[in-house]
Amino acid sequence: MAAPRSSSCSVQSCHLLLLVAFVALCSASSSSHGDRSPLSVVSRIAFGSCSNQSAPQPIWDAIVDFDPQLFVWLGDNIYGDNKRPFRVLGKERTIGPWKNVPRFFPSTEQEMRRRYQLAKSNPGYSKLRQTAQVIGTWDDHDYGLNDAGKEFSGKNTSQRLLLDFLDEADDSPRRQQAGVYTSYLYGPKGKQVKVILLDTRYHRDPLTSDGTILGDSQWEWLEKELNGPESEITIIASSIQVISNLSATTGPLFHTESWGWFPKERERLYKLIHNSKRSGIFFISGDVHFGEITRYDCGGQYPLYDITSSGLTQAIEKVVPPFFAFAVRAIAWLTPTTMRVSSVKCRYKSCTYAQPNFGAIQIDWDVVPQKIKVEVRGVNGDPAIAVDILLSDLQPSNTNTLEGACQHGRHCSLEIDLPWFWRHSFAFTFLALVSGMHFSFFHCY
Repeated sequence: MAAPRSSSCSVQSCHLLLLVAFVALCSASSSSHGDRSPLSVVSRIAFGSCSNQSAPQPIWDAIVDFDPQLFVWLGDNIYGDNKRPFRVLGKERTIGPWKNVPRFFPSTEQEMRRRYQLAKSNPGYSKLRQTAQVIGTWDDHDYGLNDAGKEFSGKNTSQRLLLDFLDEADDSPRRQQAGVYTSYLYGPKGKQVKVILLDTRYHRDPLTSDGTILGDSQWEWLEKELNGPESEITIIASSIQVISNLSATTGPLFHTESWGWFPKERERLYKLIHNSKRSGIFFISGDVHFGEITRYDCGGQYPLYDITSSGLTQAIEKVVPPFFAFAVRAIAWLTPTTMRVSSVKCRYKSCTYAQPNFGAIQIDWDVVPQKIKVEVRGVNGDPAIAVDILLSDLQPSNTNTLEGACQHGRHCSLEIDLPWFWRHSFAFTFLALVSGMHFSFFHCY
């Protein structure tokens, strides 16, 4: 009888070994594609936006060296639309009072798919996908058309293509709903990070309407997300800036999309955060082709931060001659802003960074109090902007700041509320410089 028992034990041992080997193989396979266990502690997150699939992308090396466990796309993950050249005269006039065709126009589905494949096959990005989980949302250029909102007819096709790019499962709820919004939860109890990805395109009303950005269904979903189970940190990812409203100070010369174009929606977002009494919330955003960190102290019961990283390939200083870089930095410094965070850790006095960049978040769970380091890093991986945030500072208090308890100050006064002359000082300075150059030119000749 001993032999059969021994034989039986041997068979069971073999089965156990095969099961262990199978599990190990599956684990290795999952790890090779950047999948992380939801119970793993997440301490390093990278994010970025504005990546032209046809441009050189050396920045992936710095992102891989940062070794993030999670990478978040914030939109313009490809440039899927097309643009005509600037033309004031001729059959196709794209600017000026006689403009008769739009400057931007969408690509075909086949062309969009080709551009996604080109982006996905980039060697640096492919290397990142082997070690980090990749999630993301979209902005206008991968949505299909510059500055587009709910009126864009190709949005359902674009949604399918984006989710294919992100390797979204065929049975994912994101493939059935109207829009690409979703959320993820990482880490064990006591060290949990929740990432909420907003969709600022699918339901968005026209820019000048002060209508909705998220739409009714997404607002209802977001309220449930914020009032759901607690997490130590909640990152809200918006493709466009939430806190900064540069258009209020750079207009009418330049405009950038932001939640500031929809003040009622932004106020609704702040109230939702305030009423949820959820701790540890901050925003990450992209879109504007430069990096900065902004802060608003009167949006809830604790300061709200917005870390903007833009772009991985598209950046303001890349489109101007090198000898104009100083002028770009000087203009950024002189432009009135009430929300930008100034820090001795900034590479430039303006505390903006207009060269290719990515965002980096490092969470130190083991110190007391726990600390979050947020950075905008350049193509070589060195920080250009950095701010340390204590997790204890992102806790609801008894101060009802949303109802007006806080005083107007540097991080409370909205740009739109600045005195008229000061708010438009950028435009006056710009026009004075142009007039001076014009006068000097004709005076010399």
